[in-house]
This record gives sequence, structure tokens and C-alpha cells, in this order.
Amino acid sequence: MASPGIEDGPDDPLAGHPRQLRPLTRELIAAVLGNRGYAVTADADGDLVGRWGENLVWFLRLGEAGELLQIRTLIASTFPIEQVPGLHAFCNSWNHDRLWPKAFVHVDDDGRARVCGEVITDLERGVTPHQLDRLLDCGISTGCQLATAVGQLPRETAP
Repeated sequence: MASPGIEDGPDDPLAGHPRQLRPLTRELIAAVLGNRGYAVTADADGDLVGRWGENLVWFLRLGEAGELLQIRTLIASTFPIEQVPGLHAFCNSWNHDRLWPKAFVHVDDDGRARVCGEVITDLERGVTPHQLDRLLDCGISTGCQLATAVGQLPRETAP
């Protein structure tokens, strides 16, 4: 990511000195993603979400002051509930061999199982746009790698 110019307007979340730490805000996340050409929208709760392939990626701010960045990938592939033990084994293997994203199994209200991935970073002291760009890229790219691996898992049909 090119460093933003110091002379940019005061309302631009990327304005200011490129090494200056800024608080993590939804506007800063959106600006950094937009600088990469990524399209994201706000969901009903105001959280940013984008689509990478068929997968959804959320960019969430958690913690008392919104200082925790969570990049959560909801992988489009679904599985019957009978495959949950195998999906747990897949996630355990993934988490053993890789740092990011943390993989876990989620069962939807309709009884279909999915694998999700997440990268979480504590940014209590702030973040530069360049650092945020690298964190977002890590969350997106590793989430897509997880989605590719999940897409290669066999699907069994329920009797």
C-alpha cells in the first residue's frame, strides 16, 4: 500500500503522517480496503462485510473501545451435520499446521455445518494505515486459502 500523503484533507481517514498511530475505526478499515480496490458494505449491524469468491469476510471491531480487529471468513461450503466430527478433525489439523486463520466449525440454525476462519489482532495502542493494510491482507488471503482447502473436502449426503 502506498503511504498516504501528509497533505490530504483532514476528513480523509488515510491523511496525516504515514507513521502516526490511529485508533481503529470502521472508516479507517473501509478506507484501507477501498485503497486496495475492495468493495465492502455495512451489514444491518453496521459491520463491514465483503465477498471473496463465494465466501463472506467480515471486518469486525470488538472490545470495550473497538480496539480488537477480527477478520472472520464464513466459507460458503456447507456440510451435513453428520460430518461435524470430520470437520473438527480438519480444523484441528489446520490449526496445528498454520498460525492463520484460526479455523472452527459452526452449525447453522438449519443444521448445516460450515467451517469459519478468523484472524484477531489487538490494536489498543493504534495502527498505521500500512500496518492495517498488512493485517487485512493477511486475514483475507489466509481466509481464502482456508476456503480453498475446505472446498476440496468430500461431501457426504445424509441418508
